[in-house]
Amino acid sequence: MTALDRAFGTGFDRLAAWSDLLDAINVFPVADGDTGRNLVVSLVALKDFRTGADSARVTDQLLRSARGNSGNIATQFFSKLIQAPATPMGEALHRGARAAHQAVRTPRDGTMLTVFDTLADQLENGQQARDIADVPGLLDHLQATVQTSRNTLPRLRSAGVVDAGALGMYLFFEGFFYALIDRIEDCRPPSQRFPDSLHISAAFQEQEDQGYCVDTVLRARPETDTVIKNLTGKAESVVAIAHGDIVKLHFHTADRDTARQALEASGALVSWSEDDLARQVKTFQQRPLETRVHIATDGAASLTRADQQQYGFTLLDSYITTGGGSQPETRVVAEDLYRRMRAGEKVSTSQASVFERHQHYQRLIETYPQTLYLCVGSVFTGNYETAAAWQSRHDPDNRLRILDTGAASGRLAVVVLAAARLAARGADRDAVAALAQQSLTSCREYIFIDRLKYLAAGGRLSRPSALMGDLLRVKPVISPLPSGAEKIGTVKNQADQLRFARQRLDSDLAKAEAPLILLEYSDNRQWVEGLVADQLHQAFPSAEIILQPLSLTTGAHTGPGTWAVAVHPDPEGRQAASSTGVVQAPADHSPAYMERNTG
Repeated sequence: MTALDRAFGTGFDRLAAWSDLLDAINVFPVADGDTGRNLVVSLVALKDFRTGADSARVTDQLLRSARGNSGNIATQFFSKLIQAPATPMGEALHRGARAAHQAVRTPRDGTMLTVFDTLADQLENGQQARDIADVPGLLDHLQATVQTSRNTLPRLRSAGVVDAGALGMYLFFEGFFYALIDRIEDCRPPSQRFPDSLHISAAFQEQEDQGYCVDTVLRARPETDTVIKNLTGKAESVVAIAHGDIVKLHFHTADRDTARQALEASGALVSWSEDDLARQVKTFQQRPLETRVHIATDGAASLTRADQQQYGFTLLDSYITTGGGSQPETRVVAEDLYRRMRAGEKVSTSQASVFERHQHYQRLIETYPQTLYLCVGSVFTGNYETAAAWQSRHDPDNRLRILDTGAASGRLAVVVLAAARLAARGADRDAVAALAQQSLTSCREYIFIDRLKYLAAGGRLSRPSALMGDLLRVKPVISPLPSGAEKIGTVKNQADQLRFARQRLDSDLAKAEAPLILLEYSDNRQWVEGLVADQLHQAFPSAEIILQPLSLTTGAHTGPGTWAVAVHPDPEGRQAASSTGVVQAPADHSPAYMERNTG
């Protein structure tokens, strides 16, 4: 791995670790809180970029994965920068800045475009990466550029924040250039660089945006360019990128149907995705208030980004790798992953880099007065050891408290949900930690595996054993415990699975007054949401039943057809609350069946 390879990976890791901050200050061009998410999804191909790789293939990956205004602009810049091994760094930066400008139909100063311009201006066209000596000076120029965005764009001036996309690029390049000179320890928290520009003013009035944010790819015909020019006059935030006969378009429109019809008439539509801007803005407006203790956990829990938005906790991703590359697990489209697995594609999981994890911990102590990190069980990953070692060196005030839960998947999820709800009711860190520890003694999870061959593909089981088990129709039931994932039974079919679950839950919830039941699905949502949920609702009418996608850290190993059920007998923490004097507030949920937004 070359220094430039490390630089791209470090830049991405730093961006990923601080992406939640970017979402929190994202008010331009629309206050929809997705700039960080879009940049991570769009630029993930840079994480494992290697010099000498097929740059055309990587460019195609960037183009197809680009999401949102920020992601589509950034991918144009980086599609040129990845050519730096064959092209002087200065020249690649100038090419990237030009490409980014050309993609935007209405360029605006004060955005990441200005950061690209500053970066290109600071380096001479023929300058090589190895000749960049004054990295601190270069970053000072970028910092000043980002800071000026607060006064350049009226919405940012009103909100009192810097542009989220511009800050994202600053964070990337701080990691990138310090990695080039082997000084990544010099990366500084954004709060030290931009101390008064990272919190939205209480007086800021968020506009009620209507319409849709569209990302689409089409195979162009000669008339496509005319259609795009016409679209530019009717839509907003238009970014158009051409790559061979493929055109990638991003735009905001109130009339998605007319726009789609026009594009379909001018070229073959390859893909189309849309987000409801009104819903995104409303979600952003309703983001949770800061609590006395912030909750963090790992993406290995069966929790979604929608849960994070609702409760305000932090999810620390691991990565899912397929033939198409790696993605943060909570950003992966589960339906696509399970389709790939059924088709025989190899899927694996990996932890975030140590640097990315360290950046996450830094963000937590810089952002919140106190954090409780409910860490996935140390028997499953090295996250607990990594976090504990970092905390002992960098957190003298003990702002980050780490609990090795010994849990994963749905069992970890129900513990986190109970903790987050108690925190939202005003409990302090000791009370929330007490509830979490109590929960770990009473919560259970049962994971029902359909086919053994996926465990074998991931090296969790020998292939002969898997083949024999599948031939004999053996379907194991496993549970993630502090000692590891233990097999606790075998069944023959779905009816047996459901019967096994009912028997265990009858025992686990015999004395529960208002338990929480988490139902987890893989590619079998319809069956789980229908038959399984209905039977459990009838059996446990006082329970809150939540439908949730299975953690992809688990699903990538257990495969399609897997489903699971996790239970918490006392999610309101009555016992923990009575022992700590925390006053109980009314629960913010229905006592019956409830479905999470899994977007």
